[in-house]
Amino acid sequence: MLLAIARHPSARIRDIAAACRITERTALRIVSDLEMADYLSRTRDGRSTQYTLNLDRPLRHPAEAHLSVRRLLELLAHRDSEHGSRS
Repeated sequence: MLLAIARHPSARIRDIAAACRITERTALRIVSDLEMADYLSRTRDGRSTQYTLNLDRPLRHPAEAHLSVRRLLELLAHRDSEHGSRS
């Protein structure tokens, strides 16, 4: 989800869900959870939504708490560049 939002911060929930291969309902629940945990914020502009990631927020799991969202996205982007992008 974070990678899909980082790639397209103004994407519709429908498009984010499709990129993640999950239902819209599940995508909306995950986005809400991420917002409540301060991993992202949403700004409404008319009928569209702009997502902003909190890139300096540490990951939740104790084993990854030393990593920030920024670092996770860098690692995923690096992996995609080595294996061909799947956007």
